[in-house]
Amino acid sequence: MLSFSSKNSYSVLRAAAGLLLLGFLAACQSSTQTPAPISGPVSAPSIAGQAVDENVVTFAFEPFTGAPGNIADELSEYIGREARQQGITLVRRVGAAATYRVNGYLAATGQPSNGTVFYVFDIVDANGSRLKRISGTESTGGASGDPWQAVSSSTLSRIATRSMVEIEAWLNR
Repeated sequence: MLSFSSKNSYSVLRAAAGLLLLGFLAACQSSTQTPAPISGPVSAPSIAGQAVDENVVTFAFEPFTGAPGNIADELSEYIGREARQQGITLVRRVGAAATYRVNGYLAATGQPSNGTVFYVFDIVDANGSRLKRISGTESTGGASGDPWQAVSSSTLSRIATRSMVEIEAWLNR
């Protein structure tokens, strides 16, 4: 006779939830489209009073869905740093004009010995049509309880680096 403890059942349920989320996100995957040429001039957004060249493609990241505030804030900082290194221009998301908007979705699952962060970034145009999806997973250390506790700065840095490299490659196709 098989017997499961509530701790094992909880771990199985969390792993199943992560797999369901990943399956859902994969089902939403559409074909990748290359960036369309910009018709007409792009309005020049500004960051802290600095004018941005009208011909520069800009990105505005929307608030991340699924991540706690401290994780989202730290990931935002890493994305900003990596964008500067890749030569990608970001603008403030609140009310700023941008060529593209990026919607981010994150989820974490884990057990005491290991965990995983799932991430998806959808790049959309001004009409809200998805042009590119970036998705992946990153392994984390284990944590009992909240799987977000196992998400380290290095994990968030890897997510930011991989995402910005993919955006840069998409732009330069």
